[in-house]
Amino acid sequence: RIRPAGSGMLQEAFERLKRRLAEEGLFDPARKRPIPEFPRRIGIVTSATGAALQDIRSVIDRRFGDVHLILTPVSVQGETAAEEIAHAIRVFNTWGNADVLIVGRGGGSVEDLQAFNQEIVARAIFESGIPVISAVGHDIDFSISDFVADLRAPTPSAAAELVVPDREALRERIRQITLRMTQAMTGRLAWHRGRVEAIGNSWAFRRPGDRVREYRLRIDDLSRQLELRMRESVNASRSRLDALQGKLGVLDPGSVLARGYSITTLIRDGRIVRDAAELRESDSIRIRFARGAARSIIQTVEETCYDGKATDL
Repeated sequence: RIRPAGSGMLQEAFERLKRRLAEEGLFDPARKRPIPEFPRRIGIVTSATGAALQDIRSVIDRRFGDVHLILTPVSVQGETAAEEIAHAIRVFNTWGNADVLIVGRGGGSVEDLQAFNQEIVARAIFESGIPVISAVGHDIDFSISDFVADLRAPTPSAAAELVVPDREALRERIRQITLRMTQAMTGRLAWHRGRVEAIGNSWAFRRPGDRVREYRLRIDDLSRQLELRMRESVNASRSRLDALQGKLGVLDPGSVLARGYSITTLIRDGRIVRDAAELRESDSIRIRFARGAARSIIQTVEETCYDGKATDL
């Protein structure tokens, strides 16, 4: 009997797992959730040093910009990659600090992409309460994570295109809506004005000309009021959009870091440290500044008391 080896064996395992998960309903289109149209916080599960992360950041900055990106760095190939990816997805769901997740990596060989064909990753995506976009490899690459995810993107760059709207397209959409509303209003007023003109020119209404003139003045006044309120509504919408963009800019971690603050994360799981009690001696941490970052090992953990003194934990 001839047995497949190498990539043939991987393909056989892929098809076997794909059939089993499909029978369990993990690929059912009815359970897939819509991707938020305007996400404020996007979680990214990929390598911190790979091209995929840079591609995602570049596309999002170009298309919309005012979005908070949260990275949980993982290995994307190797023996521990699948466990790291599944753990990162669960961490995002525990903290609930993202509106949508992008899980993926750039292209590679069949062996390189195997982490995204593992059952542990498929089940983490299936159990996620946050919508997931799978972006693994190139256009021709398909992985188990692609079938389970709420949306499949052929590349990490394509995932970034799908997850945020284009700012210029939004502005053009607002302009077109404003134009259509103005045209509809103008057409309606013209129709009423024509009706008044027709009535005024009819034999039955030639004598009560004062009444006709009164209607004409009323329609002209209504026209001016409608145009004024239309402009006020459009200006208010633009002001709300500008205010929203300003608020999102304040939430940008880069702005906080530029004011002298730093962000500390545990290297073992990428979790942000908010309390000294979360640390233990010999923990490895990564400290991010406005420019650059540093790694450190905890020697002593101190807890600040209400009297301003520090106590060793």
